[in-house]
Amino acid sequence: MMLIPAHHFRDIERKPTYLQPEKCIPPPHPRPAGTMWFIRDGCGIACAIVTWFLVLYAEFVVLFVMLIPSRDYVYSVINGLVFNLLAFLALASHCRAMLTDPGAVPKGNATKEFIESLQLKPGQVVYKCPKCCSIKPDRAHHCSVCKRCIRKMDHHCPWVNNCVGENNQKYFVLFTMYIALISLHALIMVGFHFLHCFEEDWTKCSSFSPPTTVILLILLCFEGLLFLIFTSVMFGTQVHSICTDETGIERLQRKKQRRERRGSWKSVKETFGGDFSLNWFNPFSGPRHPKPLSDRDWVRQVSSVSDTENTETTTTTTEEPSEEPKNEDFVEVVDE
Repeated sequence: MMLIPAHHFRDIERKPTYLQPEKCIPPPHPRPAGTMWFIRDGCGIACAIVTWFLVLYAEFVVLFVMLIPSRDYVYSVINGLVFNLLAFLALASHCRAMLTDPGAVPKGNATKEFIESLQLKPGQVVYKCPKCCSIKPDRAHHCSVCKRCIRKMDHHCPWVNNCVGENNQKYFVLFTMYIALISLHALIMVGFHFLHCFEEDWTKCSSFSPPTTVILLILLCFEGLLFLIFTSVMFGTQVHSICTDETGIERLQRKKQRRERRGSWKSVKETFGGDFSLNWFNPFSGPRHPKPLSDRDWVRQVSSVSDTENTETTTTTTEEPSEEPKNEDFVEVVDE
């Protein structure tokens, strides 16, 4: 964002086009609690469908190729229960991550009347997003796919067709963890099944023909290996972001932010919803609900010139780093 000298700001503030009142209409009434959130993005919807298809394909191979034909009843029951439980939790976490509001800022609240109602004091600024006409709280970023500013936005993930933000990061972490676990479990079972079939007749270790069995197992092996690597890396980066109280965008920007960071344990508890319990691993238990934004949450205090940025480009998953302005007066309203 570019800081404008205060005297210039007073000139352009008189122009009715500055805040674009025809675009920044008053925000709509808040949606009722529990209203489903869904992003209508073709690429994201396709990726979500592919995700479900791959999990269901793994279910099919594990059950009908490896476990049901097995003559070891105990082995089949135990592994079947474990794999199906993990797969259910993975898909439930995926749904919660996809259908939960990640922390969208009310749209269209950057009206002149609302800004004047904040009664800004010297040294205070508000940041306006020109994309969605919203006032951006601290650590909020605009997503060009969701077309909203998202609080504590980490990144936009097409595999869950949603942003990963303040309200759904727990579900995304659980999704990556459970997908990594079922991938590892499937790889182990494929290894044991190959050993078993090599020792015995291939026609007796599966209800499918030997060539079909080999092709299905090899495809599952590639899928499991790929998803194990990918989701393990994502799980690690998400846990690191939570423990350091730093989102992926903030890490890429390498901002030297002068803000008080929460301790690692406090950040983990707020993300997963309280003290350690089994609810941490439950996708049906939500994180600790943030308090509604108050007037002071829209305002940022500028203590020095180095606390602000010169430019900022709004993108889907990241924003360009900026240089620090020098010897400029601060203004009350800044386009970001």
